[in-house]
Amino acid sequence: MRRNKIVLLAALVLALFVACDDEPQLQTPLPEPEYDMTGFAKGADVSWLTEMESDGVLFYDANGKQTECMHLLRDLGMNSIRLRVWVDPADGWCNKQDVLVKAWRAQQLGMRIMIDFHYSDSWADPGKQNKPAAWEDLSFDDLKTAVADHTTEVLTLLKENNIAPEWVQVGNETGNGMLWDDGKASENMAQYAALNNAGYDAVKAVFPDALVIVHLQNGYDNSHYRWLFDGLEANGGKWDVIGMSLYPTADNWETLTDETITNMNDMISRYETQVMVCETGMPWDDAETSYAFLSNLIAQCKAIADDQCLGVLYWEPQAYSGWNAYTLGAFDESGKPTVALDAFAE
Repeated sequence: MRRNKIVLLAALVLALFVACDDEPQLQTPLPEPEYDMTGFAKGADVSWLTEMESDGVLFYDANGKQTECMHLLRDLGMNSIRLRVWVDPADGWCNKQDVLVKAWRAQQLGMRIMIDFHYSDSWADPGKQNKPAAWEDLSFDDLKTAVADHTTEVLTLLKENNIAPEWVQVGNETGNGMLWDDGKASENMAQYAALNNAGYDAVKAVFPDALVIVHLQNGYDNSHYRWLFDGLEANGGKWDVIGMSLYPTADNWETLTDETITNMNDMISRYETQVMVCETGMPWDDAETSYAFLSNLIAQCKAIADDQCLGVLYWEPQAYSGWNAYTLGAFDESGKPTVALDAFAE
């Protein structure tokens, strides 16, 4: 009888444990990751993001879990977001309201923000610096006023929503000035400097502590940088940071990176200015080479004396599967980040 009671008790205990295994178990929640948003800026321009989301594009982490893009970039080691602004784009993307939405999302994640004024209704780059349609017939004095008013309007909207950008670009890849032909540097450097200063002063009036960037293409081209910034300096041009683009290939990235670092050091000493890589990228399907390039670039930029290089930002890494025919992103065709972006976690 006693043996039967022991067997019965054992059976009850076993049943109890089995039943407990079927019940939800309380688990200690994992601590939130800690993100360092200070120091060297590691980031991305994600200006296409809202347009991509509207088109149904989704983003996934390395394990295939669907993840909001800015969260994903932050988890990959990025601390900064860059956003372009167009004056009156035909489809509305990258206008001031769209920029506000993306800037607010970045700020909620604790990420730092760069605003990139193109002073155009669409792309402004070395091959084109077209005036917004509404500005085409303005006198030069009115054009300066339009630059100041547009800059003030966009930044005031951010300020009213408690968003303070750390950096503001006055023009995008302005290697030959902006707002052609009035501000074409090769034809009238003084007028380019005046337009630049209209933007600079407007930035400082809204956000006195923001660093104003003059941004050029081809960061390795020292002679071109000297020409442009000598011209600005001679005409009273203002800036706080010299921004650079760098888009090398698998065959020349080591050479162009070294030349860019040499150019950075020259800019720092020649103009007593800080520098920054505002745009970079390589083909998404050569991710190992892209990783080697980015890792080397970031390490060399960080090693510049006295922290005078402020950071490195990738241009639209989240673009994948031929989005807008762009192939220099850093996500694969399944919407996951490639190994290239591991460089930002180092």
